[in-house]
Amino acid sequence: MGIPEAKMQQFLASLLSSKLPAHFIYHNFEHALYVTKKAEEIARHEHCTEEEITLIRTAGLWHDAGCIVVYNGHEEESCRLAQQYLPQFDFSANDIEIICGMIMATKVPQSPTNKLEEILADADLEYLGTNTAAEKAVDLFKELQSLTPSLTQAEWNKMQINFLQNHQYFTSYCKEKKEHLKQAYLKELIAASE
Repeated sequence: MGIPEAKMQQFLASLLSSKLPAHFIYHNFEHALYVTKKAEEIARHEHCTEEEITLIRTAGLWHDAGCIVVYNGHEEESCRLAQQYLPQFDFSANDIEIICGMIMATKVPQSPTNKLEEILADADLEYLGTNTAAEKAVDLFKELQSLTPSLTQAEWNKMQINFLQNHQYFTSYCKEKKEHLKQAYLKELIAASE
């Protein structure tokens, strides 16, 4: 882990901007940076070491990179890309295995198996417990609609309600700081769809 993260970020930004479709307005480099920032924030509250934080930040950056290849099941492709490119940034095979575990933990339904995986899973959906949840949901809806033009707003609202009712945060930080806002957003969605 010797090469500065800025070089890896620059490499990934270039890869995504050249290969991601323009209509990916949710799964893009900005989302990767957001998740990376939130993952570090959660990791610090969960008392992770600096080495763990480096791995968590790296997993956050790469977790949706596979969208350049495939949309559904992109987590597997994200791992493949991480295995392909991370050695050039001085990550060991063991580091990459840990990173891939975190990436796979973001796959819905989420099923993290350790603390680092819980942190990245929560960081990926942290926005559900923020005041910008509705705004980000609009971007995700537009992105999904570009892939499935028949998707209606009513169907999307139903999907969101079902998803939120079944979603759970794993880290104590998100349970304490994000769950109440997520529940408020869910109430708004239910009220709007009645």
